Amino acid sequence: MAQPPIRNDIHVAVEVVYAEQHSRPGQHVFVYFITLENRGRETVQLLRREWFIYDSHGQVGHVEGEGVVGEQPVLEPGQIYRYNSFCPIARPPGSMQGFYTFQNMQGELFRVEIPAFALRLPEAGSRSLN
Repeated sequence: MAQPPIRNDIHVAVEVVYAEQHSRPGQHVFVYFITLENRGRETVQLLRREWFIYDSHGQVGHVEGEGVVGEQPVLEPGQIYRYNSFCPIARPPGSMQGFYTFQNMQGELFRVEIPAFALRLPEAGSRSLN
């Protein structure tokens, strides 16, 4: 089955924070904050997400499922939706990237690319989530 087309009218912004308090050797936890902005002209609903997670040894994790954090938000034109989640990796640095699958009100599916973002341990003196 062919994948739905990719569109770019949903803007994806990501901020990542290392969760030092929840990490230990061999399991480093990163919290990511996602902002989705509907820059298009139609109301859409986020149905699914698909993540590819890479660590420094080239290991690839794959996660997919319905919605995000238990929700399938509807975004009207100009509307913003924010959520946060987390990802543990064994050997940083790593990265994450993926796709969201959306549907417009006519039932047409499309995908939105989640650009790759880094999962890096903080440098001395930088911000981490405690």
